[in-house]
Amino acid sequence: MKIIDAHLHLFPENEPQFEEMAQSVGHHNSAAHLRQAYRDLGIVHGVVMGNRSLRAADHDYPADLFHYCVGLDSALFRQGGSTTAHLAERIEENLASPACCGVKLYPGYNKTWLWDPLYEPVYTLAARYRKPVAIHMGLTASASAHLKYCHPLTLDEVAADHPDTQFVMCHFGNPFLESAAAVVEKNPNVAADLSGLLEGRVDLSRYQQEQTGWLSLLRTWLTAMDRWEDLLFGTDWPIVNLAEYVDFIRLLVPEARWEQVFFHNANRVYQLGL
Repeated sequence: MKIIDAHLHLFPENEPQFEEMAQSVGHHNSAAHLRQAYRDLGIVHGVVMGNRSLRAADHDYPADLFHYCVGLDSALFRQGGSTTAHLAERIEENLASPACCGVKLYPGYNKTWLWDPLYEPVYTLAARYRKPVAIHMGLTASASAHLKYCHPLTLDEVAADHPDTQFVMCHFGNPFLESAAAVVEKNPNVAADLSGLLEGRVDLSRYQQEQTGWLSLLRTWLTAMDRWEDLLFGTDWPIVNLAEYVDFIRLLVPEARWEQVFFHNANRVYQLGL
């Protein structure tokens, strides 16, 4: 089975904190290591959620292994008006590149509603280039972020108002699973990735016993939603061990849907041409 990792992060290899993060889950923070780990698991491609800058030249990833989504994260917003004044121009510079397959928004970290006028050019350009807008939904890595901005129901409003734009709800909006399922089921232009539902190393046998209730909720809403064609496998690497995460998603997705969820859906939504 071929696999696409539709949600990962690549950090500078010369910064020790990121190597420590990768080592804590049994990996190393390098593209070379990731290439080998991918090969071992049958992962043929990855979508990098960019955290570098809005300059297309800064997103220089091995083209045979990665596409990227240009990210509008909180670091960019802290730089002030010089960054956001030419936002549409900078976003379009990326979307025009074959290596760029979408845009990534971080509303909880930016403390900005998805319907803020700031984002309108993003939705318009994404529709024009037929490339999706991926949005961090649900729990955040930082306590300083605000959850109200990244609740799945906020995505419902912009999806309904921008029917020509494809959206990807990252992390299935966890832990707001009921709302996440409702938004994906209601809106034909919303898909969801299943990244970041675990963090750190996991003994899956023990985890299934200790987290029976949460796993049951996940399976219940994924099954009730019945939109397997719009669910994408992703890892949120480097916060998880890749092999463990592949096995974890196999627990949630019926085997008959594995090829869709692990490969075909991401290939279609992000137009990877694989």
